[in-house]
Amino acid sequence: MPIGSRGSSAEEEIVNRRRFLTASLLSVPGARTAGQLAHPPLRMEASELPARTEGSLPNLSGAADWFNSVPLTKRSLRGKVVLVNFWTYSCINSLRPLPYLKNWAAKYNSGGLVVLGVHTPEFSFEKHRANVDWALREFNITYPVAMDNDYRIWRAFQNEYWPAFYVIDGNGSIRHRRFGEGQYDDTERAIRVLLRETGATRPTADPVPISAEGIEAAPGVDMRTPETYVGYRRAERFRSPEPVGRDSRKAYITPAKLPLNCWGLNGTWEVGAESGLLRESHGKLALRFHSRDLHLVLGPTESGKPVRFRVTLEEVAPGRDAGTDCSADGRGEVREPRLYQLIRQRGQVQDRLFEIEFLDSGVRAFSFTFG
Repeated sequence: MPIGSRGSSAEEEIVNRRRFLTASLLSVPGARTAGQLAHPPLRMEASELPARTEGSLPNLSGAADWFNSVPLTKRSLRGKVVLVNFWTYSCINSLRPLPYLKNWAAKYNSGGLVVLGVHTPEFSFEKHRANVDWALREFNITYPVAMDNDYRIWRAFQNEYWPAFYVIDGNGSIRHRRFGEGQYDDTERAIRVLLRETGATRPTADPVPISAEGIEAAPGVDMRTPETYVGYRRAERFRSPEPVGRDSRKAYITPAKLPLNCWGLNGTWEVGAESGLLRESHGKLALRFHSRDLHLVLGPTESGKPVRFRVTLEEVAPGRDAGTDCSADGRGEVREPRLYQLIRQRGQVQDRLFEIEFLDSGVRAFSFTFG
């Protein structure tokens, strides 16, 4: 779908669709709370994949830059089976499929598969080459990645989702599409069938279970809190008693009691369209949520100086419920602009009050996501 400028109704519709995909994870067959993701056996009958096409591989010339490869073209990919994945590195829905993508890239490369990541940013910091380069190294992504900063490849595919998967045959025809997480066995089945059509040797074994830990682990099954933005363009369910002062420095107080899925600020913040900027140290964000995991997209100071923080659950340190980016006593640092996993509840999931206090000024808070 067409993408307008930041804040346009078209872009808001894209974000709404991403929210829908997040909520729909509850109905994904086989979704588990553990880090071991199992596949059913795959059968390799060509009739399993319809011969009809769903469009063709468009021109890739709109990429602003390339990683791990020279620029790829429709012509250079002719005769290859191509898996195109639209993603963005601070999106939890884009990160959880990475173990599958990396596995497929390694397993089927010799048979003629090209996995192509198209990094289409949601937030402005995701447009910077250095930040994307950091993410590729952090997540050990070695297959080709195109930077789609202007949404040109996104529009060429008429794509609407993060994440999205398109499997393209050797003639350049799109033969399989998948939007959102889950059903990875169907996507791998499509890859194997199309490789067989191109004359590749049959893969030697069915897929093995993929181990995913930390941020990349499959989502929990009891998730009742939607993605929540801090910037005023998309903010919802804000419950501090003071109205948001758009693009201006203002003091806020967290309400005494937050209803489920509502949030508030405490301290002196400047809330912009995309994020909230903490202007004085010891400011807080608070939210009552219901989910196994809580993530927060954060950025350090403009100069890159780390920002220290302290997390609590129900006003005490998270202990065994701490996420990968904070210690049991709730302490951590914002060093890169990215998604931080702050809570992973180890026991029964229930409504919890989350608070994060930033001990230094200058942090930027973008959005909460859950899993």
